[in-house]
Amino acid sequence: MGFRIITDSASDIPESVIKEYDLHVMPTPVTIEGTDYFDGETIFPDQFYDIQASGKEIKTYHISQYMFEEHFRPFAERGDEVLYICFSTGIAGTFNAANLAYEEIREEYPDFKMTIIDSKCASVGYGLVVERLLHMQKNGAPKELLIEAAEFFCEHMEHAVTVVELNYLFQGGRLSRTSFVAGTVLDIKPIIIVDEMGSLKAVEKVRGWKKAQKRILDMVGEKGKNLENQVIGACYGTDRVSYDYILQELKDRYHVKGILEARVGCAIGAHTGPGILGIVFLNETDERFEEYLK
Repeated sequence: MGFRIITDSASDIPESVIKEYDLHVMPTPVTIEGTDYFDGETIFPDQFYDIQASGKEIKTYHISQYMFEEHFRPFAERGDEVLYICFSTGIAGTFNAANLAYEEIREEYPDFKMTIIDSKCASVGYGLVVERLLHMQKNGAPKELLIEAAEFFCEHMEHAVTVVELNYLFQGGRLSRTSFVAGTVLDIKPIIIVDEMGSLKAVEKVRGWKKAQKRILDMVGEKGKNLENQVIGACYGTDRVSYDYILQELKDRYHVKGILEARVGCAIGAHTGPGILGIVFLNETDERFEEYLK
């Protein structure tokens, strides 16, 4: 019996964290040319982006109720209590499917306790939440405080994201044809956030890839709080050169406490393409959690 923190693979949480904390990560499914694959289990970023570049048909769908039941049942059988930080409802139906599965499992195991939190975050936005919670748990934080911290971190997590290619956003219905054509001709790059509803939202446009990188870095300073005491997150698809620039700037400009480095997998990458860069950070901190984050 124990208190277990779990998540799904759309969090893009690094393998190093999974191994360090023996973290249970439920794989997000993706269909390629009619064949199902599972993110982080039967398909990995390099392979996925190669397939995407080949032009094959790719579709994503959220983890189903049945899949959730299969993952939740072992915890119920052991008598564990679970805190599940899940993919934003503004992007996928994960939260609702997880709740239906939980109710079904409780028919069989009525004493099974589980807290499911809609992160309203994407990619390493909630991967960072999970990593911070695991760190707190390792340092002795009690269950009640961990749940409070989870809700606080999700509520105050900021995302600053940009992409090179516009065609993936256009194909996914997140960009109009006019914006796609004009943006491609004029080399316009969108600046994307995750809004209060947990949805991806383009809030600015800048001209040129380098300016887009600088803009998301500026947003960290504009919205971040106590950055020198924060571990923040940063992710990328395939552009390692630009990613290294982002990492160095975060260290030099903001003197952040640390960076959780992540690779964007198929759940987000299918909709953004390989040329994605993202930074996640808190816009507020709470001293109640500080002693467990040292």
